[in-house]
Amino acid sequence: MTPAKAGEVWVAAISFTSGSASKLRPVLLLWVDAADVVVAAITKAPPRSPTDVSLKDWASAGLVVASTVRLSRLDCLEQNLLRRRLGTLSAGDAGLVRTTWAQNVRLQF
Repeated sequence: MTPAKAGEVWVAAISFTSGSASKLRPVLLLWVDAADVVVAAITKAPPRSPTDVSLKDWASAGLVVASTVRLSRLDCLEQNLLRRRLGTLSAGDAGLVRTTWAQNVRLQF
């Protein structure tokens, strides 16, 4: 498998909350920590909160439809759950994700 890097878009096996099964979903790798990766969910649904980032260059990231990164939907996955690399965020979209993270994602306790 190609080494995973932050800023890449991958297809990953995401478990259902019940743990009964999983589904292949696109994710954005936010950081790599040894054998684990922290990812944000990617969806074709439009943005619905300040922590959602609508990707402008979604096709160049390897996605097949207009997509939204949901920074409120984070997972820590073992790297062996990553199935295939789709692409990398453009510099512009990466900047939007970083800005949105800095302005809207923070501890609330």
